[in-house]
Amino acid sequence: MSALKKIKLDSNITQKMVKTICVHSGSFHADESLAVYMLRLLPEYKDANVIRSRKAEDWEKSDIVVDVGATYDGIKHFDHHQRGFEETFNANYKTKLSGAGLIYKHFGKEIIKNAVKPTVVKDNDLEILYDKVYSNFIEAIDANDNGIKILDYEALNVKPKFRDSAVSLPGIVGGMNPSWNEDCTPAKFDENFFKASEFIGTIFVNLVKGYSNSWLPAKSLVRAAVSKRMDVDSTGEIIVLEQFCPWKEHLYEVEKEFDCEGKIKFVLFKDSSNTWRVSTVPVSSGSFAFRQGILEKLRGLRDEELSKESGVPDCVFVHAAGFIGGTQTQEGAYKLAKMSL
Repeated sequence: MSALKKIKLDSNITQKMVKTICVHSGSFHADESLAVYMLRLLPEYKDANVIRSRKAEDWEKSDIVVDVGATYDGIKHFDHHQRGFEETFNANYKTKLSGAGLIYKHFGKEIIKNAVKPTVVKDNDLEILYDKVYSNFIEAIDANDNGIKILDYEALNVKPKFRDSAVSLPGIVGGMNPSWNEDCTPAKFDENFFKASEFIGTIFVNLVKGYSNSWLPAKSLVRAAVSKRMDVDSTGEIIVLEQFCPWKEHLYEVEKEFDCEGKIKFVLFKDSSNTWRVSTVPVSSGSFAFRQGILEKLRGLRDEELSKESGVPDCVFVHAAGFIGGTQTQEGAYKLAKMSL
């Protein structure tokens, strides 16, 4: 075989190996901008060509078609605009999927694994991340693209206090489309689309890495603390974290694992200033109401006055609302929690 023929053959093979992603042309939105970025996190689509077209012949020659074509088969076609489409992430969700949700539903686990490399995610943790990323990020993109509001203000007969559409991710991505009185050529739309895809995709990857590298390890610390709760106090109502971490969201799930739902009343941990904190446990994640407050007579006191009233040396403070306090030692934090039970 001549060198020229070999070069042509190698070129043809390479062209066949390179995948093609097709999305619609014209104005772009957050869902397909993110969908394309997520696909290109996968090894098989890493170097894929992306074409923006509403022509059937372009869909036909593409390897995957997203957010256009009025067809969904979970293999090649991933559109959600057709009549009768009601696909959701799973039975636990009611939000109809957009182009982003469809790609995430079918490729999400592989997308996560590639987004967090070189970190290796265990299978059990991958299932947790798969749902977490959808519920905290992708679902909002799906809802926005399908015209679903987080609240039905009209039904509730209330008015929003302000408008946030311009500062939301879909709003920012939408604002990256060329203005009507600027260059509105297809080439300019394409140029801005790739900028938008990179923008929202970078935010997505940072979020996934945060959940994988920070949020999940925190759950392990909470699990360890709950497992040792009887060593801390015979009531099992006080736990000690080996180090501070975001614990509130994890605690409720971990309590279910250990069959002690609603049992934990106080969490002790060392803060960034090297003092110990005693924190109450909210009745639910994000709630201001707590299961058990720090002793009423100690609330709002500080330093020597607090130490004298409590009989605990080296106290720092107890918040006036009774949801958190601080001492110089772990033993002191335990005593504040114990007397508050």
